[in-house]
Amino acid sequence: MSEITSTKELKRVLGKKDLLSIAVGQTIGSGIFALLGVGIGMTGKSANISMIIAAIFVLLMTVPMILVSGTVRLRGGFYTQLGFLMNKTVAGFYVIVHIISWMALAMYALSAADYMIALLVGVNLNKTLLAFLVLTIFYVTNLFGIQGTAKLQNIMMLCMCVGLTVFICYGLPKVQPGYFVGPDFITDGWHGLFAAGALFTWAVGGANVIIHLGAEAKNPTKDIPFIIVVATLIIATFYGLIATVASGVLPISEVAFKPLSVVASEIFPRPVYVFFIVGGAIFALTTTLNASFGWVTKPILQAAVDGWFPPIVAKIGKKYKAPVTILTLLYLECLIPIFFGVNVSAIADMAVILTNVCFALVCFSTINMRKKIPEIWAKSRFNMSDKMVIFWSVVGGLSTIAQNFLLIGIIGWKEVIGNVVLLVLALLYAFLREKSGKVNMEISYEET
Repeated sequence: MSEITSTKELKRVLGKKDLLSIAVGQTIGSGIFALLGVGIGMTGKSANISMIIAAIFVLLMTVPMILVSGTVRLRGGFYTQLGFLMNKTVAGFYVIVHIISWMALAMYALSAADYMIALLVGVNLNKTLLAFLVLTIFYVTNLFGIQGTAKLQNIMMLCMCVGLTVFICYGLPKVQPGYFVGPDFITDGWHGLFAAGALFTWAVGGANVIIHLGAEAKNPTKDIPFIIVVATLIIATFYGLIATVASGVLPISEVAFKPLSVVASEIFPRPVYVFFIVGGAIFALTTTLNASFGWVTKPILQAAVDGWFPPIVAKIGKKYKAPVTILTLLYLECLIPIFFGVNVSAIADMAVILTNVCFALVCFSTINMRKKIPEIWAKSRFNMSDKMVIFWSVVGGLSTIAQNFLLIGIIGWKEVIGNVVLLVLALLYAFLREKSGKVNMEISYEET
């Protein structure tokens, strides 16, 4: 049984530990186990420097996000922010792009299948079927609500962190001398170095997704900004060390565009290798998938409540308060790339470009804080001068735009045109739906 509801009715059960677990679990996975090989292929051994560049990009665009999420509870995440700081059409555009870009959930399932196949050498496994099963397991898990998935997340994250630490400890002593010199360092020039950094922001920047869990956080304005910064620093440290091992043990030609299992099989004895693949790689990808199913739905739910979609989309389960309709639609969307053989790199490029367009809008919208919520902003612990707000908003927005230009330089024109078409369709839908008179956006931000 289900009913139409509001994000007001979601259970506020997530504490600081839960949010940190979700932020780290969401982030570690796509960058290391799905995209690190791609980044190494773009820039060689300098992938660790690209991780630092990615962290700088992320911190620049995160400041304006923290100013807002540290001031009000955002029950619909960035959708709510764009709705009250900009306008209805921008909020509707955001949520459509959000839905399209999170076809990227399939990327985690496909990458997890790759590592399962690497673990069970000699066993005839079907990658498509494995990815389908992984996606299905976490879709079903999330039907039982956010609190249950948070507990599962804590267990898997612990195993994942141990696995990654073991990889670093075993691998660093085996990094070959002369790491920072030779033709395998910055293999595609400065453009490749910064383009890889732009790609890695999809991974390093994952902690900001907990902004979308504002409706279920106990103390969102206090906990969320703190967790975003701490989780980003943890991730950047792990990623830089792992990138060094991944690109420094074997020749670049053997690891470029390849999963980490190639290096892991070289540095680990068999029992440790098995633990790393299961507890490190597979758990890293599945914690990201699990966390994503938990937070990706929240902006869509708030948008459905506001009338951007038919009422049935806003239905949630009475017992577990899970948005069953939205979870099911996302699940079906992600089956498309799995069953049609879309590669991980193509999914990632699309997701990063589309998401960065939205992040730019989020950053620029922060400029309107004083005008839209003057009394609340005056009491915020992040309150600062108008000039400083404008400065951080513009710096954050321009950094996301710069990332897209870097990525456009390395992908094909067909992909560029495809992304532009998707953005135009999203804007057209938002404009027409808003003009239909069916959109009535409730106030989904709260002073805490």
